[in-house]
Amino acid sequence: MTLAASALAQLATWSDLAEAEPSCGIGRALRTAHGEIAHFHSDDHVDVYLTARAIGRFEEHLTAAPAVQLVPGSQWVTLRLDVTADVHLLMTLVSLALQTHHAWPVPDDVPRAECNDHRSAVGPRENLGGG
Repeated sequence: MTLAASALAQLATWSDLAEAEPSCGIGRALRTAHGEIAHFHSDDHVDVYLTARAIGRFEEHLTAAPAVQLVPGSQWVTLRLDVTADVHLLMTLVSLALQTHHAWPVPDDVPRAECNDHRSAVGPRENLGGG
């Protein structure tokens, strides 16, 4: 079982998350009642919808993490899952995303932000956030 498959299985057991088809149509997604939280696009890449507010607040920490890839202007953070520590970081980011979305839900009349799969390609273990 890949790290992504293992992480998806573990996260799908969280009471606030349910497995779903991603809006981008690629891979699997996890969502809450408030919307999509994570897209598992491949065996080693996951996008987490943190929102611009959370990314801005934690940008210094995100850009310092080698597994994190930021795409300028995106409200999603991409993680490359190479080692178990990357999965632990994913769990932390999903928890942060859940807290963010519960505290500041995106109104239903606002278009949902597209995941990074539809944005410019990012290379493995590169940091486009400036770190």
